[in-house]
Amino acid sequence: MSAPTRAEVCVTACADIWIDAGEILVSPFGTIPTVGARLARATTAPNVLLSDGEAMLTTGVWPVGGEPEGYEGWIPFRTIFEMLWSGRRHVMMIPGQLDSFGNMNISMIGEYQQPKAQLIGVRGAPGNTVNHPTSYWVPRHSARVMVAKVDRVCGVGYDSAAAAGPSAQRFHDIRRVVTDLAVLDFETPDHAMRLASVHPGVSVEQAQEATGFQLQVTGEVPETRLPSDDELQLIREVLDPEGLRERELAR
Repeated sequence: MSAPTRAEVCVTACADIWIDAGEILVSPFGTIPTVGARLARATTAPNVLLSDGEAMLTTGVWPVGGEPEGYEGWIPFRTIFEMLWSGRRHVMMIPGQLDSFGNMNISMIGEYQQPKAQLIGVRGAPGNTVNHPTSYWVPRHSARVMVAKVDRVCGVGYDSAAAAGPSAQRFHDIRRVVTDLAVLDFETPDHAMRLASVHPGVSVEQAQEATGFQLQVTGEVPETRLPSDDELQLIREVLDPEGLRERELAR
């Protein structure tokens, strides 16, 4: 088995977010999080629910771009809200901007009155972040994405939840950020973003230089774990035989 690529390290870092997650709906955005979610169900989180991206819950695991093995249920749009409000979902979104307390922007870049760029809109980010666990995938870790202050708060960060009061804090849970350089979390006293690990070949200094705010560091920062041979076989032969994961990181 050849050495794992950076994309494959990112896949397993995403999969590790859902270890022993139980029977919850996992909603990954992006190719690498999608492969990671399916890897988790094939290994450490067999009870998670995955959809076909439309309105059906699927059985087994299947390749990116392929057809599911089968179906085990119907999940119309109204049911998504029922699972969201009850906390039985863990979404992994892709931010346009993300700050040190986990505030996330997918709406617009620039001033509200005259933005420089229109993104996809606020969408369901506020409801996601105050009702159930949320993580983020950043395929291009740079100071343009990892910013000191987001231009518009869509996903609620820890400081914004605290300012909003108990109703916003009760179920607020920003778990992890996986990027093409590192894994980050909010396990600090004030919930400021912490550098949990750097991917093989990446230094702490490189991760910090690519970030528009000061990352918290506690002790020696470890390397992100490598996928096992069994995980690599699943990724390469079952989940993503076309290698779409590599294209997501191609610069």
